[in-house]
Amino acid sequence: MRIENLISEIKKKKSFLCVGLDVDLDKIPEFFLKEEDPIFSFNKAIIDATHQYVVAYKPNTAFYEAYGLKGWKALEKTINYLNLNYPEIFTIADAKRGDIGNTSSRYAKAFFEDLGFDSVTVAPYMGKDSVEPFLAFENKHTILLALTSNEGAFDFQTKKNDDEELYKQVLRTSKNWENSENLMYVVGATKAEHLVDIRKIVPNSFLLVPGVGAQGGNLKEVCKYGLVKNIGLLVNSSRGIIYASKNNDFAEAATREAEKMQLEMKALLDELVH
Repeated sequence: MRIENLISEIKKKKSFLCVGLDVDLDKIPEFFLKEEDPIFSFNKAIIDATHQYVVAYKPNTAFYEAYGLKGWKALEKTINYLNLNYPEIFTIADAKRGDIGNTSSRYAKAFFEDLGFDSVTVAPYMGKDSVEPFLAFENKHTILLALTSNEGAFDFQTKKNDDEELYKQVLRTSKNWENSENLMYVVGATKAEHLVDIRKIVPNSFLLVPGVGAQGGNLKEVCKYGLVKNIGLLVNSSRGIIYASKNNDFAEAATREAEKMQLEMKALLDELVH
């Protein structure tokens, strides 16, 4: 997907909501367990119930790999369903891959060509030859882990080297990689106060922002410091939407939560983007 198409969808829906499809069979309504493919059936229901408020879906591949071949097939069916029925919606494989060049090129082919995702999350630790193979794919996007929402982020990402935090060095260095225009970055909502400095380094790049909702991130703070003229944000919510109810009204509950977030986003866009 071209970035212009994503921006157009955001402006049309007045939403920059990304929904994480992190399916745990212990948390979905029990009647799905009788289905031949409960993971895909649940995903399909959630997508159909929320798509009008959503601009991106983000399956975390761990929740599919955990169920072996059946889980991987469910992931394949989910992305195929999205691409066929909602091609205007941006798709993210939250896989956090990253390895030396030849291996990364295979990871990239798996997610971009075989599965047909628009983007994939990638770890930057091994440097440019582990990331550039992902960046070589036209109209595909690599979402680099920069400053994550977990508590352990402070173990390394905010440590200073040559008087600058590591996550800032990741941002600066990555801008010099080949096809860096295809980069996006993960910045946790629980680190919203850092967005001022982040925007000084990557003023126009899209940021994937997890951590709003269950992890305690504040949407208004994220928008105050992170929104730019081209919007530049994808704010993710997973548990707060897909597990809004475990009962037969799960789809209606997911719809309500997605609409609630979309209305908050619309109000913030109207207030902060001119």
